[in-house]
Amino acid sequence: MKNISILIPETAIMEAIADPRYVFTAANDMLISAGKKPLFQVQLVGLTRQVRLMNNLVTVHPDKTIDEVTTTDLIIIPAISGDIKAALEKNKKFIPWMISQHAKGAELASLCIGSFLLASTGLINGKKCSSHWNTADVFKEMFPEVELVDGSILSEENGIYSSGGANSYWTLLLYLLEKYTSRETAILASKFFAVDIDRDSQQKFMMFKGQRNHADELINLVQDYIEHNIEEK
Repeated sequence: MKNISILIPETAIMEAIADPRYVFTAANDMLISAGKKPLFQVQLVGLTRQVRLMNNLVTVHPDKTIDEVTTTDLIIIPAISGDIKAALEKNKKFIPWMISQHAKGAELASLCIGSFLLASTGLINGKKCSSHWNTADVFKEMFPEVELVDGSILSEENGIYSSGGANSYWTLLLYLLEKYTSRETAILASKFFAVDIDRDSQQKFMMFKGQRNHADELINLVQDYIEHNIEEK
Protein backbone atom coordinates (compact mmCIF):
# COMPACT_ATOMS: atom_id res chain seq x y z
CA MET A 1 0.00 0.00 0.00
CA LYS A 2 1.33 3.42 -0.98
CA ASN A 3 0.54 6.26 1.41
CA ILE A 4 -0.23 9.46 -0.52
CA SER A 5 -0.21 12.62 1.60
CA ILE A 6 -1.76 15.65 -0.12
CA LEU A 7 -0.89 18.85 1.72
CA ILE A 8 -3.54 21.46 2.43
CA PRO A 9 -1.56 24.71 2.59
CA GLU A 10 -3.10 28.07 3.40
CA THR A 11 -4.05 29.83 0.12
CA ALA A 12 -3.89 26.55 -1.82
CA ILE A 13 -5.80 26.21 -5.08
CA MET A 14 -8.68 23.82 -4.45
CA GLU A 15 -8.44 22.00 -7.79
CA ALA A 16 -4.81 21.11 -7.08
CA ILE A 17 -6.03 19.30 -3.96
CA ALA A 18 -9.17 17.66 -5.33
CA ASP A 19 -7.67 16.46 -8.63
CA PRO A 20 -4.75 14.42 -7.23
CA ARG A 21 -7.07 12.95 -4.61
CA TYR A 22 -9.50 11.94 -7.35
CA VAL A 23 -6.74 10.47 -9.55
CA PHE A 24 -5.40 8.11 -6.91
CA THR A 25 -8.79 7.09 -5.49
CA ALA A 26 -10.07 6.46 -9.04
CA ALA A 27 -6.94 4.41 -9.71
CA ASN A 28 -7.91 2.19 -6.76
CA ASP A 29 -11.30 1.62 -8.38
CA MET A 30 -9.63 0.76 -11.70
CA LEU A 31 -7.34 -1.74 -10.01
CA ILE A 32 -10.28 -3.37 -8.22
CA SER A 33 -12.20 -3.60 -11.50
CA ALA A 34 -9.18 -5.38 -13.01
CA GLY A 35 -9.28 -7.94 -10.21
CA LYS A 36 -6.33 -6.43 -8.36
CA LYS A 37 -5.94 -5.02 -4.87
CA PRO A 38 -6.20 -1.24 -4.32
CA LEU A 39 -2.75 0.31 -3.97
CA PHE A 40 -3.21 3.82 -2.61
CA GLN A 41 -4.11 5.13 0.83
CA VAL A 42 -4.88 8.80 0.20
CA GLN A 43 -4.95 11.33 3.03
CA LEU A 44 -5.26 15.11 3.21
CA VAL A 45 -2.70 16.59 5.58
CA GLY A 46 -2.81 20.07 7.09
CA LEU A 47 -1.31 22.17 9.83
CA THR A 48 -4.74 22.30 11.47
CA ARG A 49 -7.96 20.29 11.28
CA GLN A 50 -9.68 23.03 9.29
CA VAL A 51 -8.33 25.14 6.43
CA ARG A 52 -10.33 27.89 4.71
CA LEU A 53 -9.56 28.41 1.03
CA MET A 54 -10.66 30.67 -1.82
CA ASN A 55 -11.43 33.65 0.45
CA ASN A 56 -13.45 31.45 2.82
CA LEU A 57 -15.57 30.05 0.00
CA VAL A 58 -14.40 26.49 0.78
CA THR A 59 -13.47 24.84 4.07
CA VAL A 60 -11.30 21.73 3.91
CA HIS A 61 -11.04 19.29 6.79
CA PRO A 62 -7.72 17.40 6.54
CA ASP A 63 -7.72 13.75 7.55
CA LYS A 64 -4.61 14.34 9.66
CA THR A 65 -2.29 17.09 10.81
CA ILE A 66 1.45 16.86 10.16
CA ASP A 67 2.21 15.78 13.73
CA GLU A 68 -0.06 12.76 13.21
CA VAL A 69 1.79 11.50 10.13
CA THR A 70 4.96 9.69 11.12
CA THR A 71 5.76 8.20 7.70
CA THR A 72 4.40 8.47 4.17
CA ASP A 73 5.45 7.43 0.67
CA LEU A 74 4.54 10.45 -1.44
CA ILE A 75 3.85 14.06 -0.48
CA ILE A 76 1.91 16.12 -3.02
CA ILE A 77 2.31 19.89 -2.70
CA PRO A 78 -0.60 21.72 -4.36
CA ALA A 79 -0.33 25.06 -6.08
CA ILE A 80 -0.62 28.11 -3.85
CA SER A 81 -2.14 31.45 -4.81
CA GLY A 82 -1.93 35.15 -4.02
CA ASP A 83 1.19 36.82 -2.70
CA ILE A 84 3.85 34.12 -2.84
CA LYS A 85 6.04 35.38 0.00
CA ALA A 86 3.02 35.74 2.27
CA ALA A 87 1.84 32.24 1.33
CA LEU A 88 5.26 30.78 2.14
CA GLU A 89 5.24 32.49 5.52
CA LYS A 90 1.79 31.10 6.35
CA ASN A 91 2.88 27.58 5.42
CA LYS A 92 6.45 27.53 6.75
CA LYS A 93 5.63 24.86 9.36
CA PHE A 94 5.26 22.33 6.53
CA ILE A 95 8.94 22.76 5.60
CA PRO A 96 10.73 20.92 8.46
CA TRP A 97 8.10 18.17 8.26
CA MET A 98 8.71 17.66 4.53
CA ILE A 99 12.47 17.62 5.08
CA SER A 100 12.03 15.03 7.84
CA GLN A 101 9.73 12.85 5.72
CA HIS A 102 12.12 13.00 2.77
CA ALA A 103 14.95 11.87 5.04
CA LYS A 104 12.77 8.85 5.92
CA GLY A 105 12.35 7.98 2.24
CA ALA A 106 9.24 9.90 1.19
CA GLU A 107 9.05 11.25 -2.36
CA LEU A 108 7.80 14.79 -3.00
CA ALA A 109 5.81 16.20 -5.93
CA SER A 110 4.93 19.87 -6.40
CA LEU A 111 2.08 21.01 -8.63
CA CYS A 112 2.44 24.30 -10.51
CA ILE A 113 3.64 27.04 -8.11
CA GLY A 114 3.61 24.61 -5.24
CA SER A 115 7.22 24.56 -6.49
CA PHE A 116 7.90 27.61 -4.30
CA LEU A 117 7.02 25.65 -1.17
CA LEU A 118 9.09 22.71 -2.41
CA ALA A 119 12.08 24.97 -3.13
CA SER A 120 11.80 26.47 0.36
CA THR A 121 12.87 23.12 1.80
CA GLY A 122 16.29 23.40 0.16
CA LEU A 123 15.90 19.83 -1.09
CA ILE A 124 16.14 20.85 -4.74
CA ASN A 125 19.14 23.15 -4.48
CA GLY A 126 21.37 22.22 -7.41
CA LYS A 127 18.53 20.21 -8.93
CA LYS A 128 16.01 20.80 -11.73
CA CYS A 129 12.50 22.07 -11.12
CA SER A 130 9.43 22.87 -13.22
CA SER A 131 6.90 25.55 -12.35
CA HIS A 132 4.41 27.92 -13.96
CA TRP A 133 6.06 29.86 -16.79
CA ASN A 134 4.44 33.09 -15.57
CA THR A 135 6.31 33.03 -12.25
CA ALA A 136 9.69 32.01 -13.66
CA ASP A 137 11.42 35.34 -13.00
CA VAL A 138 10.21 35.48 -9.40
CA PHE A 139 11.24 31.88 -8.82
CA LYS A 140 14.74 32.47 -10.18
CA GLU A 141 15.13 35.55 -7.99
CA MET A 142 13.98 33.77 -4.83
CA PHE A 143 15.73 30.44 -5.45
CA PRO A 144 18.87 31.03 -7.57
CA GLU A 145 20.32 27.70 -6.34
CA VAL A 146 17.57 25.77 -8.15
CA GLU A 147 17.76 25.04 -11.89
CA LEU A 148 14.36 26.12 -13.19
CA VAL A 149 13.54 24.26 -16.41
CA ASP A 150 11.70 26.84 -18.51
CA GLY A 151 8.74 25.49 -20.43
CA SER A 152 9.04 21.97 -19.07
CA ILE A 153 5.89 20.04 -18.13
CA LEU A 154 7.62 17.99 -15.46
CA SER A 155 10.97 17.28 -13.89
CA GLU A 156 12.26 14.44 -11.75
CA GLU A 157 15.41 14.13 -9.69
CA ASN A 158 16.00 11.46 -7.06
CA GLY A 159 12.38 11.02 -6.01
CA ILE A 160 11.47 14.72 -6.16
CA TYR A 161 9.02 15.72 -8.89
CA SER A 162 7.59 19.02 -10.10
CA SER A 163 5.14 20.05 -12.79
CA GLY A 164 4.59 23.04 -15.03
CA GLY A 165 1.83 25.59 -14.80
CA ALA A 166 -1.86 25.15 -14.11
CA ASN A 167 -3.34 21.95 -15.61
CA SER A 168 0.12 20.65 -16.53
CA TYR A 169 0.03 18.86 -13.19
CA TRP A 170 -2.21 16.23 -14.79
CA THR A 171 0.81 15.02 -16.77
CA LEU A 172 2.77 14.59 -13.55
CA LEU A 173 -0.11 12.78 -11.84
CA LEU A 174 -0.35 10.31 -14.72
CA TYR A 175 3.43 9.91 -14.69
CA LEU A 176 3.36 9.03 -10.98
CA LEU A 177 0.42 6.70 -11.52
CA GLU A 178 2.33 4.85 -14.25
CA LYS A 179 5.39 4.61 -12.01
CA TYR A 180 3.45 3.14 -9.10
CA THR A 181 1.12 0.90 -11.13
CA SER A 182 1.58 0.29 -14.86
CA ARG A 183 1.45 1.97 -18.24
CA GLU A 184 -1.88 0.28 -18.85
CA THR A 185 -3.43 1.83 -15.74
CA ALA A 186 -2.02 5.27 -16.56
CA ILE A 187 -3.44 5.11 -20.10
CA LEU A 188 -6.81 4.03 -18.74
CA ALA A 189 -6.75 6.97 -16.33
CA SER A 190 -5.78 9.37 -19.13
CA LYS A 191 -8.78 8.19 -21.14
CA PHE A 192 -11.09 8.42 -18.12
CA PHE A 193 -9.99 11.97 -17.32
CA ALA A 194 -9.60 12.94 -21.02
CA VAL A 195 -6.00 14.06 -20.51
CA ASP A 196 -3.13 13.76 -23.01
CA ILE A 197 -0.63 11.48 -21.29
CA ASP A 198 2.47 12.43 -23.27
CA ARG A 199 2.61 16.23 -23.26
CA ASP A 200 6.15 17.39 -22.50
CA SER A 201 6.11 21.17 -22.88
CA GLN A 202 4.09 24.22 -21.87
CA GLN A 203 5.82 26.38 -24.49
CA LYS A 204 2.72 26.84 -26.65
CA PHE A 205 0.88 28.40 -23.70
CA MET A 206 3.64 30.86 -22.81
CA MET A 207 3.02 34.55 -23.46
CA PHE A 208 5.91 36.76 -24.51
CA LYS A 209 7.08 39.17 -21.84
CA GLY A 210 9.78 41.61 -22.94
CA GLN A 211 12.86 41.20 -20.80
CA ARG A 212 13.33 44.44 -18.88
CA ASN A 213 15.59 43.29 -16.06
CA HIS A 214 18.65 45.05 -17.46
CA ALA A 215 20.19 48.54 -17.27
CA ASP A 216 20.86 49.14 -20.97
CA GLU A 217 19.11 52.45 -21.74
CA LEU A 218 19.53 52.12 -25.50
CA ILE A 219 17.96 48.66 -25.56
CA ASN A 220 15.10 49.98 -23.40
CA LEU A 221 14.46 52.69 -26.00
CA VAL A 222 14.44 50.08 -28.76
CA GLN A 223 12.02 47.91 -26.78
CA ASP A 224 9.75 50.91 -26.18
CA TYR A 225 9.73 51.71 -29.89
CA ILE A 226 8.95 48.12 -30.90
CA GLU A 227 6.14 47.76 -28.36
CA HIS A 228 4.52 51.06 -29.39
CA ASN A 229 4.82 50.36 -33.11
CA ILE A 230 4.14 46.63 -33.13
CA GLU A 231 1.72 46.85 -36.07
CA GLU A 232 4.16 48.67 -38.33
CA LYS A 233 6.55 46.90 -40.68
